Amino acid sequence: MTMMLSFRSVGVGGRCRALTGTSSSGNLRCCSYHRGLPCNASASSAAAAAAVGNGTASSSSNSNNGSINPTSRRSLALVGIIGGTTAIASIGGVAYLNEHLGGSEGLLRTASFYSLAIPKYIQYRYHMMVDSPDAVWDQLHKETSKAGLDKIMELQGFYVKSGQMCAANIGNAFPPIWQETMAPLQDDCPARPFSVVKSIIESEFGKKINEIFDSFEESPIGAASIGQVHRATLKDGSRVVVKVMYPGVEDVFRGDVRTIKMFAQVAQPVHVPPLIEIEKQFLTEFDYAREAEQLDRVRGNMIAAKLSGDSTRLCALPKPYLDLCTKRVLVMEELKGDKLVTALKKDMQRQMERVNRTLDKLGDEKKESFAKEFSLGENGPTSSEYQTYIRLLDAKRRMDNAYSAIYNVSMGWLPGVKKREYLGKSTLPINHAKLIDDLLYIHGHQILVDGCFNGDCHPGNIMLLGVDEGNPQLGLIDYGQVKALTRDERLLFCKLIIALADDNKEEICTLMKEAGYKSKYMDPNILYKFAKVGYDEDNLELTEGKHIQVYMEHLHDSDPVDQIPQQYIMASRASILLRGLGMQSTRAEVLPRLGDQLP
Repeated sequence: MTMMLSFRSVGVGGRCRALTGTSSSGNLRCCSYHRGLPCNASASSAAAAAAVGNGTASSSSNSNNGSINPTSRRSLALVGIIGGTTAIASIGGVAYLNEHLGGSEGLLRTASFYSLAIPKYIQYRYHMMVDSPDAVWDQLHKETSKAGLDKIMELQGFYVKSGQMCAANIGNAFPPIWQETMAPLQDDCPARPFSVVKSIIESEFGKKINEIFDSFEESPIGAASIGQVHRATLKDGSRVVVKVMYPGVEDVFRGDVRTIKMFAQVAQPVHVPPLIEIEKQFLTEFDYAREAEQLDRVRGNMIAAKLSGDSTRLCALPKPYLDLCTKRVLVMEELKGDKLVTALKKDMQRQMERVNRTLDKLGDEKKESFAKEFSLGENGPTSSEYQTYIRLLDAKRRMDNAYSAIYNVSMGWLPGVKKREYLGKSTLPINHAKLIDDLLYIHGHQILVDGCFNGDCHPGNIMLLGVDEGNPQLGLIDYGQVKALTRDERLLFCKLIIALADDNKEEICTLMKEAGYKSKYMDPNILYKFAKVGYDEDNLELTEGKHIQVYMEHLHDSDPVDQIPQQYIMASRASILLRGLGMQSTRAEVLPRLGDQLP
């Protein structure tokens, strides 16, 4: 079936928002965009937001666009939180918490979470209602983000994952101070002693660790919320990485996620429906054997589509060693490279050093102009424009090398004369916009063609390989949250994407209803806006200058949502995650060629 797919929902139309690859336009907006609570539309950021009590507002304008009407139902949340918490502790409440939050330990974790979340939530709501000045917001962000980090380090569990999502600015919801405060969680998560890792591996396989691996590095290369990763070598000499799940983490996670969901039910009910689906998906992460099978399936799809398989393809996925994967241990091929964000930062640093400038200096000089340029969804350079610039630099590189060759054979042989160095392809800048294009195409193919995709494609799960060889290639890892769509679900989603690309409001509303969207009044204007934010784009123009969290609550207050299309929640999440890497555009340029491939 031929179908032209715009797929703006996942994308940026081949345009690059921020060359560092870390910030979205959310970081650069200098208005009231961040005067509100964090965006929970990406269910992960919901958890991140709730975990630290949140309100993530950037505070740079005295405009009250982000404020809320004190007479609205949302303004009653302050009373509702206190009342709801009291109700939980009332007759039968303790029994409920004990059953759903993991016994006495879970109760203590919940109480610890609420001891920070509730007071800070009330503070943020208060300052929104009274439209506090910038200085107050700045101080509140500083204090709350620090308190949030301390609480995350104390509780760990799911809250570590939440803090990582905040650091990565998932959902464009977090201002720089929050991202900077949570940044240590990206690489410095507390790791367990090697003795714990060794015990788990030997328990899972019933063998000594040296019977399985030829060598095993005791120091982890990374630690996350549910486990840590080590390098190792198999008996046949293959270099692998080994993921090991912490003991008891599943029960802790279940309690943490449900604690956050309970908080949202009282404080931010608009996010409860997606949180239900997200809870289901997150709780599938606790079986590494299943994750290995999912990785193997998606990897096979990518190879069959000629999108993976060797260094000339768009991406690489690690090969899992299925016979060495258990519920708590996953062994897979090692991909050599950096995280995408790290690699792009290094690339920017190299290019600025080439012109004797530093990353910090560029940030200071360009901050204001970037904010103006990107605040309303302006487009950055396309991949083709970027490539033209790279070709010019490559031509200059070749000329420099030719001059160096002539110099070296004519003057370089003289005593005391230093020969000129030749410049390799690795000195050329990386085409950041093309990487975004590739990510969109890859995930668009997974969702629309294969019907099997990674719903957790945040920047931490994307690597960049082959940079030193001058052949950058995306590396995709972590397939614990894979979602499958049936052919009928994909066809309906394709129609919705096309309607969004054409801005066909009537068709969008019809398709949203067909997908299962239900609200109290079924207001077509509200339905249309929900679809735009969930599957298409979000920017200040669309959200009327409001922080996305406040805007979503405004929509919910206008026409309360009863049911959202559960089957597309993870696709929406993928959209929101990928938006953080690029700029929303008025028309995607990357994915129309997927239409002919839809089975």
